[in-house]
Amino acid sequence: MNSQPILVTSTGESTGKTAVALALALAAKEDGRDVGFMKPKGTRLQSSVGKTLDEDPMLARELLDLDAAMHEMEPVVYSPTFVQEVVRGREDAASLRETVREAYEGLAADRDLMVVEGGGLATGGIVDLTDTDVADLLDATVLLVAPYGEPGDVDAVVDAADRLGDRLGGVLFNAVSDAAYDDLTTDVIPFLEGRGVRVFGALPRVRELAGITVAELADEIGAEPLTEAGNGEFVERFVVGAMGANEALTQFRRTRDAVMVTGGDRAEIQTAALEAPGVRALVLTGGFRPPGAVLGRAEEAGKPVLLVQSDTATAIERIESVIRSGRARNRETVERMGELLRDYADVGAMLSLAGDDGDDSDDGDYGDDSDDDGDAE
Repeated sequence: MNSQPILVTSTGESTGKTAVALALALAAKEDGRDVGFMKPKGTRLQSSVGKTLDEDPMLARELLDLDAAMHEMEPVVYSPTFVQEVVRGREDAASLRETVREAYEGLAADRDLMVVEGGGLATGGIVDLTDTDVADLLDATVLLVAPYGEPGDVDAVVDAADRLGDRLGGVLFNAVSDAAYDDLTTDVIPFLEGRGVRVFGALPRVRELAGITVAELADEIGAEPLTEAGNGEFVERFVVGAMGANEALTQFRRTRDAVMVTGGDRAEIQTAALEAPGVRALVLTGGFRPPGAVLGRAEEAGKPVLLVQSDTATAIERIESVIRSGRARNRETVERMGELLRDYADVGAMLSLAGDDGDDSDDGDYGDDSDDDGDAE
């Protein structure tokens, strides 16, 4: 091992951690380095060839041209079944830590740089494999990815910094809206640096990374489109229509870029959702097709209506999972994140966390002021 690994973790879910980790690894590869990748705790799971695998190492293997086996890149499959086995005393923490260490050493052999994607500052605590534990185990320097929307978000960053201690190399803010950008750069970043927390930059929110299109959502949840308009709209959250029409309309008007989920037989709720500008699409459950008047109004409003056969609770669970994961990760997504890193952060300084001869050009510039299509609505 020629350098310390860089472990990329985050203050919570849906922060862009995976895209940052992969974009950073790809930047190092394009700079001529021999880069390896590992995600010790597989948490973004799917069924593949009879095994439960995390999609992130699979994408890393493709992007970085790696030939490592999946069980090495993802030694611990952190599934609900795994957690249950731990609770029942059927998994040994010391043995699991040794498995992670051995897998890492095999992957890191002869590599110039290893990028390790974390699985959560709290996740893994039952087997002493939180990201803080993993950083200690692998002697890694940590890059913390954090969102920022309001002053209260600083609490999570300070808490993470306290947990990570000397392992923390610095913070990268991601998906920062226009409204919050000035406060972050003028007040928050100097505050953190005054506490000894290094900040590598602040990336603006871009719609193509923050959400998914209605068409992508429909494909992920197996929904039938009932209208033709608006399938290219982006949604970033969901709201449930489970109350009276008047209460629903009040709630819907407080949200933005949302998909509304309700039963297909709740015409009054559907109508209220169509009147709310922040509701971009409707997902109707139970296989019930809405009245023609609702579909006609949806077409006029340019809002897509999707139909699923599952009940509302099942649909919500699936939609929450899809939206939380964000847009389907692929080369284009990672390359877009790479562009943001180059424009708004100090890539050389982040790569220098590995302790090699990378360019540590920490000039305090968090990006240029040029226009970018990542401006928030």
